[in-house]
Amino acid sequence: MQSSVVVFTCDLRLSDHPPLRAALRGGRRVVPLFVRDPAVDAAGFAAPNRLAFLADCLRDVDARLRARGGRLVVREGDTVTQVCRVAAEADADEVHMAGDVSAFARGRERRLRRALEAGGRRLYVHDTVSTAVAPGAVAPASSDHFAVFTPYYRRWSAQGLRDVLDVPRAVTVPPEVASAPLPERAAVSGVSPGLCAGGETEGRRRLTAWLRSGVQAYEERHDDLAGDATSRLSPHLHFGTLSPVEVVHRARRMGGAGAEAFVRQIAWRDFHRQVLSARPGAAAHDYRTRGDRWRAGKDAEADAEAWREGRTGYPVVDAAMRQLRHEGWMHNRGRLLTASFLAKTLYVDWRLGARHFSDLLVDGDVANNQLNWQWVAGTGTDTRPNRVLSPVVQGRRHDPEGAYVRRWVAELADVPGASVHEPWNLPGHERARAAYPEPVVSLAEGLDRFRRARGRA
Repeated sequence: MQSSVVVFTCDLRLSDHPPLRAALRGGRRVVPLFVRDPAVDAAGFAAPNRLAFLADCLRDVDARLRARGGRLVVREGDTVTQVCRVAAEADADEVHMAGDVSAFARGRERRLRRALEAGGRRLYVHDTVSTAVAPGAVAPASSDHFAVFTPYYRRWSAQGLRDVLDVPRAVTVPPEVASAPLPERAAVSGVSPGLCAGGETEGRRRLTAWLRSGVQAYEERHDDLAGDATSRLSPHLHFGTLSPVEVVHRARRMGGAGAEAFVRQIAWRDFHRQVLSARPGAAAHDYRTRGDRWRAGKDAEADAEAWREGRTGYPVVDAAMRQLRHEGWMHNRGRLLTASFLAKTLYVDWRLGARHFSDLLVDGDVANNQLNWQWVAGTGTDTRPNRVLSPVVQGRRHDPEGAYVRRWVAELADVPGASVHEPWNLPGHERARAAYPEPVVSLAEGLDRFRRARGRA
């Protein structure tokens, strides 16, 4: 019987999995393989929250494979070396994997292809595993990618999606291929105490619950900080425990403005991937330079540390940063306003903020994280690069009763209503004012500094 290898990366599921289904064609034996590669960790993946979530995902993949007669094979070491070794052990002539857009992933793919071809084996790379629409599938006539979201979204929406693939009924794994032990969440130190559970089983449960009871109100409530009315599916999309193709199909079947607004967020995810695919340097360098000379030195580092610790003196910023530390996740509106505060009010390099987010976010993703930071910093694809989000205005608008701030900023738990967004102006709350820090900078001063730096004084 012929054999194939399926290399799992950020596609940790059995549902709607094109590489797995292709590898199984003709009744082939298959080695479902995951490689713990130190180079991936060195590239920034090995944050505790993502390693813990990964452990959940791998255990769930293994359990679902075992229910179908198979198992997950885990190896440790260089991906190319381990894949070639497993292919030789299984006498496999084909290797299948999902495509990816980061420079690291594309370099790995090139090396793997050369090594396999040298041994008489073939690598198949499958698109639309981690995206609904493949990077490069839609592009303007004058460029290799869309630089503005709205025209991209129009073309993306008109693009037909492939059908959702069923879970395979049976998976036969060559018995001679050995595996290292599966990782355990409990073995990972430094995990955020409120980190959510990982795995396809959990992801599918969350998706079903969201479509049943959350998506219809999404358009109206997605910016409600206290209501927490977002799907919280981003970690599952990042690790591929959910298929973006299936998510879009299921959401569209629901219909309505809420489902449409939710699908638009999946399109944003694909948009960033097509940008990074075309401009891989944007992971570390300005997509559109503004000539920024970011603040550096002792004062800038002190401000950045206050931002990281959630003690800037601006309650909604501090609440969001404390949520990040506790959960390894942050509400999208919180991501926007905390990023704006660091890059524009404090005028600190967006890369510092992106690194901190990457250190803690369970959904930390090169394309989304870096390019969202660039969008907010004004060095990316935003058509209004000099917009500045006021934390006071944002707090009053998206947390009008102050419930989100009181949930995460214990010092202000007894301050009533929307007044919590300006605690320094509160008479009669001396205890809160004494416990909570003064603002690291006035908003007027920060705005003036930013405008002068961008040449708009």
